[in-house]
Amino acid sequence: MIELKYTKDLARLRRLALSSQGLLQTSPFGSGLAGARKAVSYLGYVQIDTISVVERAHHHVLHSRVPKFDPSMINKMLIEGDIFEYWSHAAAFLPIDDFRFSLPYKHAIKSGQTHWNKNPDRKLMAELLERIRTEGPLRSRDVETKVSNRAGWWDWKPAKKALEQLFMEGDLMVKDRVGFQKNYDLTERVFPSSTNVTMPSMEEFVTHMVDQQLRCHGAVSLKGLTYLRRNTALRNAVKSLVNERLAQGVLEQVQLSSGEVYFIETGALERRLPNLSNRLHILSPFDNSVIQRDRLKHLFQYDYQIECYVPEAKRKYGYFSLPLLFRGEFIGRMDCKAHRKERRLEIKFLYLDTQGLDDDLVIHSFVEAIKTFSQFQQCDSVTLTAVNPKRLTLSLQSRLNAI
Repeated sequence: MIELKYTKDLARLRRLALSSQGLLQTSPFGSGLAGARKAVSYLGYVQIDTISVVERAHHHVLHSRVPKFDPSMINKMLIEGDIFEYWSHAAAFLPIDDFRFSLPYKHAIKSGQTHWNKNPDRKLMAELLERIRTEGPLRSRDVETKVSNRAGWWDWKPAKKALEQLFMEGDLMVKDRVGFQKNYDLTERVFPSSTNVTMPSMEEFVTHMVDQQLRCHGAVSLKGLTYLRRNTALRNAVKSLVNERLAQGVLEQVQLSSGEVYFIETGALERRLPNLSNRLHILSPFDNSVIQRDRLKHLFQYDYQIECYVPEAKRKYGYFSLPLLFRGEFIGRMDCKAHRKERRLEIKFLYLDTQGLDDDLVIHSFVEAIKTFSQFQQCDSVTLTAVNPKRLTLSLQSRLNAI
């Protein structure tokens, strides 16, 4: 086991993790639509989220890695069969080449495992399936049902619950989206004819998971490999495969000073890694690089949570603060809101930890990042409300005014 006793060793492990995520390179997957296709294929998933104070998470993740990415490209990839929508650890867009690895969970849901709906309405499901079969794609809003008092997921109108259950069981797929509305169709009419639909064995599934995580994270833990998956047999199989690869010398262990153990491909820390640059990244709270909060805390000493679920009086950084990555470190967060009618990006609260860094360099890099980010939000101006530390306020304000 390699013990990371020195700061430079930890810094190199962080570089391995960030370069594996495509966050140190200028254009790791290419640009535009082709780059977006490669990014989703490489990352394994892009999480979907409904919060829209800034561009939604699935757009934001690709914007952070793919120059000239446009949000319309997601639906284009969906329509053209490059990606499909299903459940990873959360709702996500996944590469169509990984379609067969969605089958075990679909089979489990169809066999009685509960995802959201404990008591699915089988009669209504059969009726909706037949309607889609004969009439074509259907949106939940197109189905008329008599129901009142819808207050949350558990109060969804019956038709929407039934459609979502058919989707989770694999009978339906999302053909495309109109705005944020899903358009459902029969699975066999959505995926390309060349799609591999054979059920993977547990061994195949676990090998796929481990290989994917090593590829896009560089350093993985047992907990991270099965992130939010509660299948005991799956967890045991993952542990067995990792131990097997350790014994073969394919993997090696690294231990942080705090005691956490991560697995890397043998020799990975000796590889040539991209150099750090002065480019600052404004990341989504659901970005693949930060979604595993324990991993983020262990590897980067960055204690992060989304505070939109925290009562307003108890929030420290704001409703939807975005992580800020600079030169291999997470140096702050920004709570902001895109006022789309005004075409104005409001920075409600900006927190920067510039200890050991040059203030002017950080400010310059942040402003350059904001220029691109505000364009992505379709905003023409940027306003700043509060900054910590306050000494940075005047310099930031003057440079943001010049955008």
